[in-house]
Amino acid sequence: MNSNVWSIILAGGEGERLRPVIRQWLGCDKPKQYCAFVGTRSMLQHTIDRADQITPPQQKLTIVARDHRRRGWPEHLKRKAGKIIVQPEDRGTATAIFLALSYIKRRNPKAIVIVFPSDHFVHPEQRFLEVVRNAVCTAQAIRDSLILLGVPARNPETDYGWIRRGASLRGSGGYRLHTAASFVEKPSLEFCRQAMAAGALWNTLILACSIDFLWSLGRQRFPDTIRLLESFSPAIGTPEEEAELDRLYQELPFHNFSSDLLESMPHQIAVLELNGVIWSDWGRQERIEETLREIGKQPAFAVKRAAAS
Repeated sequence: MNSNVWSIILAGGEGERLRPVIRQWLGCDKPKQYCAFVGTRSMLQHTIDRADQITPPQQKLTIVARDHRRRGWPEHLKRKAGKIIVQPEDRGTATAIFLALSYIKRRNPKAIVIVFPSDHFVHPEQRFLEVVRNAVCTAQAIRDSLILLGVPARNPETDYGWIRRGASLRGSGGYRLHTAASFVEKPSLEFCRQAMAAGALWNTLILACSIDFLWSLGRQRFPDTIRLLESFSPAIGTPEEEAELDRLYQELPFHNFSSDLLESMPHQIAVLELNGVIWSDWGRQERIEETLREIGKQPAFAVKRAAAS
């Protein structure tokens, strides 16, 4: 493991689209990342375990929401989640990522960071981890690009971001690496069909990047947010941290990393193809069922779809 590489795990979302399924299944509201849809480990536990194979466990930050403590945060994960950053409110994926970066910058301003959303299914894991390790190595070699994992599209999915590949770049280990010609978040069905026919990739939001370059992108796109985070930074690790974080979140705006940064800055992206892996963002019941059928597993829940009830 590389002592210069840090993991950021995004676990602050609410999973609104799966809320009715989970409520019918468990009899209560519980964010999807804390649920074990198959087997015994939650989605968050899977993500934490994967991150620990890429970076030292102590070099891991997990972003959660304050309300999750009451509605699903398992006590045993507190020992495994590294530094837990508790957001007072949801301010979007970009704000969460740059908040985590401000903590890492205090420890290692020259680090490489890798971002893991906590609501993804991947199989097989070892092949996935090989590609992630290659992304880290690529980010270490190419420090002026954001290395984003893209998955070959399998259907015209309008809920995903789509990446049109540009010129081929010199990769390593036989992995395909390209510039990003364009990035479109959640486009129309017709766009998806055309993009799929042209060999476009789905955005996974799994990325590796040098912290100084990613911070510079934030400064370009979200100057007010970066200014607020830099003002907050001296409070990190002090008795005033929690109170200052509350004050910070009274001012921080909402920013989505995909639509507010990636979509507007495709020229800053190098896309690494995640092939040989079944990948799915488990945001909908039908995606969970479809993925598990593909690997011969049954979901833990057994509820009717809302449309059929």
